[in-house]
Amino acid sequence: MGYLTLPKRFRFLLAGSKLAIFEACVIGVVSGLSAVVLKWGIGWVGGWRVQLSYQMPVWFILPAIGLIGGVLSGWLIERLAPEAAGSGIPQVKAALANVPMALNLRVAAVKMISVILAVGSGLNLGRQGPTVQVGAALAAQLSQWIPTSPEYRRQLIAAGAAAGLAAGFNAPIAGVLFVVEEFLQDFSGLTLGTAILASFIGAVVSRLVGGQGLNLNSIVTQSQVSFSLQDVPFFLILGLLAGLLGGLFSQGIFASLAMFRRGIGNGIRLSLPMKIGLAGLISGAVVVILPPEFRDNSGLQEFLSTGNAPWHLTLLAFVIKFFLTLLAYGAGTPGGLFAPALLLGAALGHLVGYGAQALETMVGIPLGFPAGISDPSTYALAGMGAFFSAVTRGPITAIVIVFEITTDFNLVLPLMIGSVIAYLITDRIASGSIYTRLLAWNGIHLDKYSSTPTGTWTELKAADLMQRRVETLDLSLSLPEVVQAFSRSHHRGFPVVSNGKLIGIVTQSDLADRSRHTPQGQPASLADIMTTQPVTVSPTDRLTHVLFLLNRYKLSRLPVTEGQKLVGIITRADIIRAEADQVSGENKTFGPQPEPSYVVYQTRSPATGKGRLLVPLSNPHTAPLLLRLAAAIAHERDYEVECLQVVSVPRGTSPSEANIRTTNSRKLLKRAEQIGRASNVPIHTQIRLAHDSSQAILEAIEDRHINLILMGWKGSTNSPGRVFGNIVDTVIRQADCEVMMVKLGDIVQFDRWLIPVAGGPNAQQAIRLLPALTSLATKPDVQLCQVFDDTPSSHDTAYLKQIFNDITPRLHCPVTARSLCGRSIADAILDLARYERCDVIMLGASREGLLQQVIKGNIPESVARHTNRTVIIVRGAVTPQEEGVFML
Repeated sequence: MGYLTLPKRFRFLLAGSKLAIFEACVIGVVSGLSAVVLKWGIGWVGGWRVQLSYQMPVWFILPAIGLIGGVLSGWLIERLAPEAAGSGIPQVKAALANVPMALNLRVAAVKMISVILAVGSGLNLGRQGPTVQVGAALAAQLSQWIPTSPEYRRQLIAAGAAAGLAAGFNAPIAGVLFVVEEFLQDFSGLTLGTAILASFIGAVVSRLVGGQGLNLNSIVTQSQVSFSLQDVPFFLILGLLAGLLGGLFSQGIFASLAMFRRGIGNGIRLSLPMKIGLAGLISGAVVVILPPEFRDNSGLQEFLSTGNAPWHLTLLAFVIKFFLTLLAYGAGTPGGLFAPALLLGAALGHLVGYGAQALETMVGIPLGFPAGISDPSTYALAGMGAFFSAVTRGPITAIVIVFEITTDFNLVLPLMIGSVIAYLITDRIASGSIYTRLLAWNGIHLDKYSSTPTGTWTELKAADLMQRRVETLDLSLSLPEVVQAFSRSHHRGFPVVSNGKLIGIVTQSDLADRSRHTPQGQPASLADIMTTQPVTVSPTDRLTHVLFLLNRYKLSRLPVTEGQKLVGIITRADIIRAEADQVSGENKTFGPQPEPSYVVYQTRSPATGKGRLLVPLSNPHTAPLLLRLAAAIAHERDYEVECLQVVSVPRGTSPSEANIRTTNSRKLLKRAEQIGRASNVPIHTQIRLAHDSSQAILEAIEDRHINLILMGWKGSTNSPGRVFGNIVDTVIRQADCEVMMVKLGDIVQFDRWLIPVAGGPNAQQAIRLLPALTSLATKPDVQLCQVFDDTPSSHDTAYLKQIFNDITPRLHCPVTARSLCGRSIADAILDLARYERCDVIMLGASREGLLQQVIKGNIPESVARHTNRTVIIVRGAVTPQEEGVFML
């Protein structure tokens, strides 16, 4: 039925809490098991690698395994789940901030396999960071199988992330604190309860099935951790060094990412598999020339943490691991920074401890205090927390994670001193979370998305969105009258009232099953078939509570009551419209609005470009040619290409609830991905269901931060009052980005180009595209022309000469320039194109120039309509100062 019976007010709350406990347990179990699989997989591959290094020539086997493992890992990510690149924590942070980011079973599986291949092959990253993404992805998949409200889904994802970290380190408290400190900043009871339970179970499963995580208890037992007053200055020094070097490490990550994005050598840009393979090859080659202890990362960490390693080996380990970690992370290797940060911190603390003991020995007395300097292992453990704090900007998590691993209270004060000092120092070097900065570096700014969950959106109540005019049925109606009411209305259910009070709900399902509700031989009444005591909300209930009830009980609408009085009704469509208005920031009022488009399918490639180019695709025959143009521009500008397919939905159906087959659309987008791979251009794809195709395109431009849109146009329109057609006119009028329209000719070639110019503000937009577009030609030839209304001698051709001088050095082909005269600019351009047998005519125009029709005519539209050649029309990005010049 559309509504649930609720004899007792708290029945659904009890059911909800039981389900929440069950979900937290499931998340903890699967996260713990995935952490165990990661540990065993990396251990097996890594052990096999170390064993082979002693059985075969080490100079060959280590670089070869690094190369092969890196290439396989990158290939899996590039082909199956681009979201699995890197540590995964920035992706989880983005998803929790409501950024559209894939988190599902596919991402979790690819992440686990790729991490096992990469880390097991010797790349210097850890497995604990990826367990955060794996746990979050598994929790997100669970939230899809058991639909829930967006807010509660965020809490499940956060619980999965906490369970993943807890299982990776066997540190349940640290898992919860990391999520609260880094992701949610939310201490609500539900968030903490779910995260704590999931973390606890994840750590228990990991401990029981997989044994200890990073086990340092033996180190503590062997070295007897101690702390005295004369250690305080040295722990301050340790915190200072960890802060400075941790800040340098953070900056080095971005430098490494930038290096791989720019390309190596003479700007040669590698694919993701080749980047990771190159990092694995270099890592293996470096380890070849180092002592055998460096071949096993986990053994090296334990060796450094004990304080038994000589100082020169410790210093060598710090320097080598510092740069190899930056190399691996910059290449996009799936792996985390947690384990490398702990290893580097252990080495740094070890060195400071050695220095403190050397100074004590040099002075000859215990620096004026009864007890001597602590063992270097104490400094190594404190250094782990300090460097971890400097890298992740999480001092509380750093303190707790090392404490939980060691379970020694004597370490708390050294950890607090080193971690807090390191955090304060590194925050002055580069403030803010490193994961937020990584997202911003990839073009994802969380401020835009965080305004929705932390601003007006969470303050909304049912009264803000409900419909106050409600169609109801009176209890006194007969069943034939009820059937007539349903036949006259599009509603699938009606509230039933008596004396103005809500007493029940009747749905179409109730009418169909009325025979089950009445004894045989007796006539049924409305009271017999309706659902009594339905689930309701009050006008003051928060929107999060409304969403929880709608999703938990699969409802499409909820009555809003004050006591028993019906005051309104709130539906899913009301909430979707309000959410779209809040996200876009264009409409601050609530109520019935045009429904937004709905993304039903999307794929993501690595975000490696400096901008994005959107290509709406509809015609399978013209799509390859449009994508060739897009790929050429993307190569020149270092852009990514976003392919969009819009599927129309009938007005009476909500896009979010429409049941539309997208098989053909997916085939078209798969073909686009193949073209992108062949052109070595990152291709993102998406399918949107929408009532209005132009509105869907504008939403995609806003959502994906599009810099340029490339649209195909058939060359004519039958829409009255429109210049280019409904969709194209709307995009020209409202899109702020650059717009490029292409009308493909009867025979598509790109050799001979005709570029009319006239000194307008859009001249440079079209001219800048020429180097990219002429790369499609085998023997390009470019002609510039300027058209005047009378004799050319009476007009200044200085601008034409300027354009000629500017473009000629940038094009590796013949360029000519000429001036023409004619009463009609469009006719003069067409005549010249026919005479010179041009393949392409490229025009520039402003927004106003493209849309004006009556006063001066529309020159670009007229040219495109009356020629069988390819026509490209370029409109620059719209600025407040645009003056409306209509021709180049």
